Amino acid sequence: MNLNRKDVIALQDMSAEEINLCLDTADSMRDVLKRPVPKVPALQGKRVVTLFYEPSTRTRTSFEAAAKALSADVVNITTSASSIVKGETLKDTIYNLKAIGMDALIMRHPMGGAPNWAARVFTGSVLNAGDGMHEHPSQGLLDLLTIRQHKGRIDGMKVAIIGDIRHSRVARSDAWGMTKLGAEVRFVGPPTLMPVEVEKMGVKVTPDLREGIDGVDVVYTLRIQLERQQGGLFPSIREYAELFGMNSERMKWAADDALLMHPGPINRGIELSSELADSPRSVILDQVTNGVAVRMALLFLLLTGPDHALPEPEVN
Repeated sequence: MNLNRKDVIALQDMSAEEINLCLDTADSMRDVLKRPVPKVPALQGKRVVTLFYEPSTRTRTSFEAAAKALSADVVNITTSASSIVKGETLKDTIYNLKAIGMDALIMRHPMGGAPNWAARVFTGSVLNAGDGMHEHPSQGLLDLLTIRQHKGRIDGMKVAIIGDIRHSRVARSDAWGMTKLGAEVRFVGPPTLMPVEVEKMGVKVTPDLREGIDGVDVVYTLRIQLERQQGGLFPSIREYAELFGMNSERMKWAADDALLMHPGPINRGIELSSELADSPRSVILDQVTNGVAVRMALLFLLLTGPDHALPEPEVN
């Protein structure tokens, strides 16, 4: 099977078969990254550009590392050092990248739907690295890969996603991807931090932390977006931590072998205690490692065409 699409914008739009293809390909990329020289010439001659309108550490670095591991040429555009600060519109930026002849555009934008528009006018492939409060598909895929790595499967797993669901593109991508592969997903948090019409996503919703994580296989904590706190969505950070913050004692409510996950960056002492974040239950750093493999898989599947085999490393 091939990934019969030009772009990867949202897991909501992808079939279970496409998601599994991405995960299976990412497994092969993990093997590449374990080689003495973790690099293959699969995308030699291809040009990839990252365009981030919001700050990023893990995602941007991960995409860049992924492209370079496949031997692609990478160009990074930061809004503070480009014509964007001179007033250049997104439309003109995309048209210029199209004119230069870039093969792939990795894009993060504060406005939901911006990558969809870019995909309509950009000749190459567009990979959504997070748009507004919409989706973050590569994060969803790396989360699925991490669960499958440690649990052996997604189907039948119970996953509790805790926190600021309303503003989280990660929660949306995770929910779409996990439910399509047969997992039970629970959203846990204050009602004011739940999306509108959340029930349409096929998840269970509860404001009770103990009920939400009872017996789950994965506890997934989200960052409380402190920049949103002034909106009065909950009384205080302290009260939120008391009601929904995860620690080692509360982790006992989950299954004995439950995994702890977080998309980063962690607000230690708020959504997650340092003790739990650094415990053997935590697979947070595995998520980061798997992010490179997943993004390699996406670039490979989108830019190499149908039935293209992963080449062996060059022997010097």
